[in-house]
Amino acid sequence: MKIEKIEVFVIGPEDIHYTWSEDIPEVYQSNTLIRIFTDENIIGEAAVWNATYFEYDKYTAESLKNLLPILIGKDPLNIEKILYEIRPRVFPQPPGAQALIDNALWDIKGKKNNLPVYKLLGGKRDKIQSYASTVMYDTIDEYLKVIEEMKNQGFKAVKFHTYCVPKKDLELAKAAREAFPSMSFMLDAENNYDLESSINVAKELEKLEYTWFEAPLPDYDFKGYKKITNSVGIKIIPSGNWVVDLERFSEAIENKIWSATRTDMAMIGGITNGKKAMDLSAAGGLDCEIMSWGYTLVSVANLHLMLSSNNCSYYEQPLPYETFEFGMKDVLRTGRDGYMHAPTKPGLGMEVNWEQMKTKIIYSFLCNTNKKIGNVHA
Repeated sequence: MKIEKIEVFVIGPEDIHYTWSEDIPEVYQSNTLIRIFTDENIIGEAAVWNATYFEYDKYTAESLKNLLPILIGKDPLNIEKILYEIRPRVFPQPPGAQALIDNALWDIKGKKNNLPVYKLLGGKRDKIQSYASTVMYDTIDEYLKVIEEMKNQGFKAVKFHTYCVPKKDLELAKAAREAFPSMSFMLDAENNYDLESSINVAKELEKLEYTWFEAPLPDYDFKGYKKITNSVGIKIIPSGNWVVDLERFSEAIENKIWSATRTDMAMIGGITNGKKAMDLSAAGGLDCEIMSWGYTLVSVANLHLMLSSNNCSYYEQPLPYETFEFGMKDVLRTGRDGYMHAPTKPGLGMEVNWEQMKTKIIYSFLCNTNKKIGNVHA
């Protein structure tokens, strides 16, 4: 099998823009998709999500222009060899660019073998409990209404993206626990606290029996995280956005920086590295709480990782549903039992509605057998 052509699209489908912190402007969530065409008529499709202020991101797509010519003529089933050939050498590259390529190759491998990707990775289970992951709402009453809606839909856990202001966040945390004593809750502070506030909030969340406290500090603040982790019993995890290589990831595990690790296939360079991160975490006796915020093809790649191992507690169901389902024939929605169930189709298992998807293109290009970058012809 050989790669003959590759197409890249940046999609900006949102009608409403949300945020996850009081001090962050409304966010533009782009969906960057890749299509890798082979001489056996198998097409690998994958995507990564980016969030930027004021305008949709194009830098992940742009960085692919330097990589795609390397893929033409290569055997897409030889994933490790291709990853070696596109590895960063003299200059760094966005991990999402490698992830797009890697995930599309796994999609091809799954379709070639008529198996879902999670089964190719070892397939430990076929469902995982979900938590509803909110945007930031203006009032506590809005959060309580959303919790009630999610509970009625079968969710048993909700994670709050909040104001990222300690006093206000605790007011929400206490109100939610008082109103819903049996629900599981997590709080995400988007890397916005100082160390003293982080420890204080962690202690209060522990009293409120929250499941975990996420991203109080930037992920790379290992000294700060270790102090928090050593101060409380509640699970302390990073955002998963800032440790983007396996070497640094391993260092955090070895030094017991967090109570559990957290990453995302796009942040760590794709499904291949994501699986290695999960295995490293398991070897260190830690859960690896994979994030899955983003559009359908993004979330499903992370879901396959979760299902391939036993050391991830929850699937992250991003809200609102419709925001992330644009341009898809298959979507990911948590069942009434509170679980996300495995895709059954081969590869990543999600079919794209390209006719609809292409109505929201903000940038696109292709690379074909001449190894030149050109325009996509619809």
